[in-house]
Amino acid sequence: MVKLFAKWLLSAIALLFVAYVYSGVQVKTFGAAMVAALVIGLLNAVVRPVLVVLTLPVTLVTLGLFLFVINALMFWAAGSVLEGFHVNGFLSALVGSLIYSLLGVVIESALERLFAHQ
Repeated sequence: MVKLFAKWLLSAIALLFVAYVYSGVQVKTFGAAMVAALVIGLLNAVVRPVLVVLTLPVTLVTLGLFLFVINALMFWAAGSVLEGFHVNGFLSALVGSLIYSLLGVVIESALERLFAHQ
């Protein structure tokens, strides 16, 4: 449970970092970042697997590159339904989701190392 909360908190900080380094993504407050991280996580857990299955032929033809489009759509969808989190367009969603995903890999790796010793 602590690991899940830590990942949520660090993901919110990662969203704030994305907004800081890339002008196509805006996050108004830390609370908005927390809600946005939660919504992105829920979209990735519920909607993304369905989209991956439905677009499997396209994903195979593009050698997996279409998964970047699906990630961008999840990022853009979160930006369109939330008040304090805004993504300017699809290209901004693509760039923002790439940065956010890279930070997510770093976060996950750090948390695995931190919680592996307990």
